[in-house]
Amino acid sequence: MFERFFPDKYLDSAYVVNYEKLYQEGYRGILFDIDNTLVPHGAPADPEAVRLFQQLRDIGFSCCLVSNNRKKRVEPFAASVGAQFIEMAAKPSRKGYERAMERLGTNTGNTVFIGDQLFTDIWGAKNAGLRNILVKPINPKEEIQIVLKRYLEKIVLHFYTKEEKNS
Repeated sequence: MFERFFPDKYLDSAYVVNYEKLYQEGYRGILFDIDNTLVPHGAPADPEAVRLFQQLRDIGFSCCLVSNNRKKRVEPFAASVGAQFIEMAAKPSRKGYERAMERLGTNTGNTVFIGDQLFTDIWGAKNAGLRNILVKPINPKEEIQIVLKRYLEKIVLHFYTKEEKNS
């Protein structure tokens, strides 16, 4: 019942992903959500985010931010970290993910998506055929509509972790 929402992987943070291993596995593009995935909601790129994107470029990755936010939020962040971007992506629609892969010159077989929300980020990535990694939100203080979704996410994650323990 809940399996269609299960992430391929669930980690504490985008900053603990083994990116070298992903590259060795043949991945060349990484798509990221911004808010509560890389920085707290609405925050500018911090030194940790800038270092991460430099590390990813050094490894050989192309990166694109895929956000439902407006250009005035996404463009400065993308400029700070040196990444491509898709604003107003309409996640969980697959269109934003597809536009991002087109921009990077990658495809579903060599692109990974990383985000913090099951019902927008991960479900959209799954609909687009992408490997995906769910990360815990950086900051628990969120807008009310996201807080409400988090309650539903807890239910899904309960069943996800239960299944992971049994496999």
